[in-house]
Amino acid sequence: MTLEADLLLDRRRLKRRLTLWRVLAVLAGLGAIWVALPEGSTAVLEGDYVARLEIRGTIREDRRMVETIERAATNGHLRAVLVAIDSPGGTVAGGEAIHAALTHLAASKPVVAIMGGTAASAGYMVALPAARIFAREGTLTGSIGVILQSFEASELLTRLGVHSQSIASGPLKDQPSPFRPLTEEGRASLTQVVEDMQANFVRMVAAGRNMSEEAVRAIADGRVMAGGRAREAGLVDAMGGEREARAWLAEARAVPTSLPIRTLETRPRLERLLAAGTESLARAFFTEWLGRGGLFAQIAR
Repeated sequence: MTLEADLLLDRRRLKRRLTLWRVLAVLAGLGAIWVALPEGSTAVLEGDYVARLEIRGTIREDRRMVETIERAATNGHLRAVLVAIDSPGGTVAGGEAIHAALTHLAASKPVVAIMGGTAASAGYMVALPAARIFAREGTLTGSIGVILQSFEASELLTRLGVHSQSIASGPLKDQPSPFRPLTEEGRASLTQVVEDMQANFVRMVAAGRNMSEEAVRAIADGRVMAGGRAREAGLVDAMGGEREARAWLAEARAVPTSLPIRTLETRPRLERLLAAGTESLARAFFTEWLGRGGLFAQIAR
């Protein structure tokens, strides 16, 4: 290898190192500024906008999401909120917490729900505070109901020679139990719990959809519906997605379609910063070390 080729390789190695350190320095500077700003601050991005809140996956108790929604209610630059839902459901308490936060938000901001592939059970519950609900024809929604499941393996354990013993403060303390069948008293008690939760769900649907509780109960048997059928049943207002939602906001609530959309982040700033930094470093690594003129290219030569 000639001296000129050695110098060229050294320069490329130095360039890669400098690029990596420049990326780190820029990220560190931006991160320091970003973390120093109050959560929810609009000091960097001034101007009116429409927010997108994404609710995806199994719904559980989510304090950060509730706090994000509460901050949005006091943001003077936020003109409307699009709630993008793609969830098969989750816990009753988790759905109720987000429902309550969105109900409070809807009192001061226009809220529109946009259903994706699935918005069922608690995924439908969180759509109820919206002034208008959009779904696709292929959206699976509804599933208005509550389920409590357990398993009972006492017969199998007996065959294996395994016997369980429990000391409980009352006859219902260990109901349900995987080690013995439900008693009639235990079944009645748990059925009451499910019925109480179901009654509350029905009231939420009736209030959110301006329906009578009797009409809701007629379809609150746990069935799922495609988007078109849900619209016929009164659970959905219209077919469409984000574009149709923006058009409705412009016509009904005077929220211009020209306003930018920003995603409401529910993760802490530090977590988002670390994720962005990892992604940037990986991109820099693959570009400078493995891309054109990088390590693999040198080996190939």
